[in-house]
Amino acid sequence: MYSFGKDSWRTFERGIEKEWLVTNGIGGFASGTLINANTRKYHGLLVAAHDPPGRRMLHLAKLDERFEAGGRVYNLATNETAGGVTEFGHIHLQQVIIDPIPTFIYSFADITLQKQVFMVRGQNTTIILYRIYNGVEAGVLRLVPLVNCRGYHFITTRGEVRFCGQSILGGVSIKSREGVPPLHLRCSAGEYVPGGNWLTGMAYAVERERGESSLEDHYIPGHFVVLLLPGEEKIVTIVASVDGFSDLDGLLWLEREKSRLATLIDAAGYGDSLARLLVRAADAFIVQRRSTNSRTVIAGYPWFTDWGRDSMIALPGLTLVTRRYQDAREILITYARQCRKGLLPNTFQAGAGGPLFNTVDASLWYFQAVFKYLQYTGDLEFIREHIYPVLKDIVAWYMEGTDLDIGVDDDGLLKAGSPDVQLTWMDARVDGRVITPRNGKAVEINALWYNALNILKLLAGFYKEKFNYSDLIPEVARSYQHFFWDEKRGCLYDVIDGDKKDGKLRPNQLLAVSLPFSMLSREQGLLVFNKVWQELYATYGIRSLSPDDPDYCGIYVGDRVQRDGCYHQGTAWSWLIGPFVTACRRAHSYSPASRKQAARFIEPFYNHLREHGVGYISEIFDGNEPVMPRGCFAQAWGVAEVLRACVEDVLEIEPPSVNRFDELRGRELNGSTGF
Repeated sequence: MYSFGKDSWRTFERGIEKEWLVTNGIGGFASGTLINANTRKYHGLLVAAHDPPGRRMLHLAKLDERFEAGGRVYNLATNETAGGVTEFGHIHLQQVIIDPIPTFIYSFADITLQKQVFMVRGQNTTIILYRIYNGVEAGVLRLVPLVNCRGYHFITTRGEVRFCGQSILGGVSIKSREGVPPLHLRCSAGEYVPGGNWLTGMAYAVERERGESSLEDHYIPGHFVVLLLPGEEKIVTIVASVDGFSDLDGLLWLEREKSRLATLIDAAGYGDSLARLLVRAADAFIVQRRSTNSRTVIAGYPWFTDWGRDSMIALPGLTLVTRRYQDAREILITYARQCRKGLLPNTFQAGAGGPLFNTVDASLWYFQAVFKYLQYTGDLEFIREHIYPVLKDIVAWYMEGTDLDIGVDDDGLLKAGSPDVQLTWMDARVDGRVITPRNGKAVEINALWYNALNILKLLAGFYKEKFNYSDLIPEVARSYQHFFWDEKRGCLYDVIDGDKKDGKLRPNQLLAVSLPFSMLSREQGLLVFNKVWQELYATYGIRSLSPDDPDYCGIYVGDRVQRDGCYHQGTAWSWLIGPFVTACRRAHSYSPASRKQAARFIEPFYNHLREHGVGYISEIFDGNEPVMPRGCFAQAWGVAEVLRACVEDVLEIEPPSVNRFDELRGRELNGSTGF
């Protein structure tokens, strides 16, 4: 349980630092700040996914409360407009509890109002549940909806959209844009009073900081009026839905959602409190994709959808560590079916558009996801029937050469891309300019390539099939050692492109230590880990570039051009904590001391879960101290990799099938290089 008191919103600025999130399992969500002031265009009580998990649209921005009793009006709304903060309802906010449903408790005079926000699983429906404990005077609660209808990346100005309200049982149906279902607002108690006003110039502080359009107008179709007798306790349910949901038993749906989340935590089976919190957080990212009729992974909230690379990196932590094996199978099959010429999709387009293929490493991370799946399940038959042929196809295409200049060079190493095409995870571009050009032979790509070849060899041995690349594996190891190892610095070059060697110190070389099949000796692995620890470690993430580099950018702020210019030039990434912790344990031969150190690396995340997106791990952090959280306030691979490292490397809870699988693996390695 995360509990916050008035010290968290002594000022408006402090009150908007922390954000909450609830999701519906199909890409829709609701989010806001602790004080219920919207500071992003992405904040709202109903962001619906009309083509799950995509085509997201904001329908209900807020539901503001005003209470009248004893001749006084208590305004509980908090809003900033173009003229500054114009409503200060957070002064009445007594406590916020997120457990995991966000609960806001307001206290004014002798009245207490409790507000809870959650979504119905599989529905573009949000329920706002009120418990009102009235004082000695009769009271009136007015609930004012701020309505919109626009893509969640955009903003609306007054007159841009024509709203039309029609009375329905318990509320109103609001129609706006053609081709978009109406928003239904229903209330379990009280009366709906039609209106037709606008709140103009709502100001979004975060968008202003990001150099984005930061002023928006919202339509107020009317309001709900709820009467309360002296001393009365009343439960009021508001349902906001674009799916026609009309059940007003908010308590029932609240208990269902709490029970569902509790079941997930119990099924994972961890006693450790951080592991349990992250199991719960993981649920937000596993959603249903309509176009494939299967599970997929939302990369991050509030703005990302599903990405191939992110999905493969996050899959072990989100679905295997949490014991959600069926979800893992669906995700693996989905990407297997979408594989084209050896490439897995990087992104899926909304609507009828097909997937986009612009990544070299998604296919290689796929091998690692399969390897982890086998460690947790031992399900060799599933892999042979559905996945193994695709793995063979990927390697065949990479050997032959496929799109985007991806192919194997004469030295066995994998090369990819061109100066104008960015295919690795460091993929920021500004107006067509690649910020971190890494075309050629990238250090992590070839670590993944070597890992993939060994996994394919392992599977061929399991299935008693001939492996056609036995000579390639030692060749890749020799070439990697020869070209990438920098004896003078005791670490790896980042990219090799012909005679050019990029010596920038980046975290990508961690994968040569953390992946199960490594080309490095244990001594080299220890040198790499120590180098990264000394220069790149930043508490909640690993810096993308050394602070000693002249191109280092330590603060991720400004407009899109400024931010993209810093994205991989010093910004610290949370997901890299996973490989970093695993590299620590492996490089130190899983010693008891390394376990204690790994625990010290994981421990700070207890605090971070209260810091930005409450209950979640942020996408990125400033490279400079005090490493402020930035980017998405809830990121899939950050949650996944911290959870995986916590369970596997700190708690030392082995995957259920790891012993049997590693015994078979050892039989197949036959003295392979690496440690």
